[in-house]
Amino acid sequence: MTSRPAEAEHLRDLARLRRVRDRIDREYAQPLDVEALARGVHMSAGHLSREFKAAYGESPYSYLMTRRIERAMALLRRGDLSVTEVCFEVGCSSLGTFSTRFTELVGVPPSVYRRDGAALTAGMPACVAKQVTRPVRNREASAR
Repeated sequence: MTSRPAEAEHLRDLARLRRVRDRIDREYAQPLDVEALARGVHMSAGHLSREFKAAYGESPYSYLMTRRIERAMALLRRGDLSVTEVCFEVGCSSLGTFSTRFTELVGVPPSVYRRDGAALTAGMPACVAKQVTRPVRNREASAR
């Protein structure tokens, strides 16, 4: 049986984790790291990482990169920016890391996605295109 103080602390932690997730969703293009996110909710970086992964199934860094890749996919489908411009627009500081992570999540390099991506969603409403093109993280690939 869980004590009331422990349950109350767990609920406070969940509220803090939601604030971190919301901040990542809002500020994905800003330089964010786990230490800064943890300071913002008065947690240690280790505790934040453990609790975030337990609550959402992935680390804060992985969640941030997924948000960045989702936004990059939309920008690349538009076709008016280069891969390098998109990389920096979504908050990545390394083109190599961006390309590697993009390829892991999307299955093709960003340059190929830029070339072929618009055809994937032609005629789809933006809300449907976002759902259809959502990156598949490695742990989800086997579940599909």
